[in-house]
Amino acid sequence: MAINNHLSIITLNVNGLNAPIKRHRVAEWIKRQKPSICCLQETHLRTKDTYRLKVKGWGKIFHANRHDRKAGVAMLISDKIDFKTKDIKKDKEGHYLMIKGSIQGEDVTIINIYAPNIGAPRYIQQILTDIKGEIDGNTIIVGEFNTPLTPMDRSSRQKTNKATEILKETTEKLDLIDIFRTLHPKKSEYTFFSSVHGTFSRIDPILGHKANLNKFRSIEIISSIFSDHNAMKLEINHGKSKEKKPTTWRLNNMLLKNQ
Repeated sequence: MAINNHLSIITLNVNGLNAPIKRHRVAEWIKRQKPSICCLQETHLRTKDTYRLKVKGWGKIFHANRHDRKAGVAMLISDKIDFKTKDIKKDKEGHYLMIKGSIQGEDVTIINIYAPNIGAPRYIQQILTDIKGEIDGNTIIVGEFNTPLTPMDRSSRQKTNKATEILKETTEKLDLIDIFRTLHPKKSEYTFFSSVHGTFSRIDPILGHKANLNKFRSIEIISSIFSDHNAMKLEINHGKSKEKKPTTWRLNNMLLKNQ
């Protein structure tokens, strides 16, 4: 398998995958985007129906599901990357999935979260607190957080509430950054439109470790016509960067002779 020093991660709330036509459209969309890792939320697949989600070229598929058609998260890993699974953690409510593994020998942890509509900031904060021992420099957290992290992430510019502020404090203590907001501090782009409130918001972030900021090449919001959310796509320079040997400065003797 060829060594690939470039990874891409896509995350999208698909708003249900029970209809065959919807699964087909999502599969075709994934093939067009060609992500190394694709994280989906709100699959609405029951545990016994997860086999229905198939995408050619993404043979490794992990799920966290309920026994009814609610919630549900999934993670698809491309056959083009040498991914070895080391550990899997998930909840029984279909809200959370963590995969620890390695890609070409380098450790990576991907966490996919679908936060409930009510109490989302507190829910995410609790997950991060519970798994803080698993979070390191190679951790990427994606998902639908159901809450904007800053006023810039709302078209109304409404201030964030106390629960969200506590969540932000938790992420900062874990040295996690909102990659989109870090790379685009003044950009107003959104992933969700609430017809009830008539507002746009960015509630589908990707978090990474601040120590890896130089590895995050780009991040963008990608429109999707088959869901009520837009997707986020992160491009990463993967692999251990080769350290340049320090250059020893030498005085040019020719310059001295010419004096």
